[in-house]
Amino acid sequence: MSRERATALLVDFDGVLRRWDPAVAARVEREYGLTEGVLGEIAMSWGLLQPVLTGKVSHAEWMTSVADALTPSVGDPGRARAAVDAWQSYRGEVDPEVLAFIREVRAAGVRVGLGTNATDVLDADLAALDLTDELDVVVNSSVIGVHKPAKEYFQAACEALATPPARVLFVDDEDRAVAGARVAGLSAHRWSGRADLRYLRAALAY
Repeated sequence: MSRERATALLVDFDGVLRRWDPAVAARVEREYGLTEGVLGEIAMSWGLLQPVLTGKVSHAEWMTSVADALTPSVGDPGRARAAVDAWQSYRGEVDPEVLAFIREVRAAGVRVGLGTNATDVLDADLAALDLTDELDVVVNSSVIGVHKPAKEYFQAACEALATPPARVLFVDDEDRAVAGARVAGLSAHRWSGRADLRYLRAALAY
């Protein structure tokens, strides 16, 4: 039995619409004499990450925790904070081809939502990257209090899109998120790069 054709698109932010240049973090780590990759390693440790993704703590509080954890390596709290601030001043870059695809999809009358595990600075990031008016809805885990790949997250996203799960196509670069979306009844595609756009166009058939 074939699936219903998708009439709405839900797109992940980091790794799909927004990309990060790893050279930025590496440069900060070199400048402050840190081990390569340590900033991301500390920040992404689940004990620090999970509370901020569900809105239990703010982005600022999360970064304070990262600086605190970094202090023993740097030897000075002020220097640790400066390293974190330098790292955080970079807010990523928009993938122009993905943005063009989103514009194309919306112009064809397909609703597009941003489905992301994010913090309370998401709106500011979207504004800084000139994305505020490029999406129909934004589903931020820290606002709704639950993160991908939970079924409840995808239920909330479909409600925001005013579209039943079977009619939503979800795109993410993480296997766990894709699997979670499928459990919730959405069509889901694991993003591997811009070559996937041809498939997504065909899947939406707008």
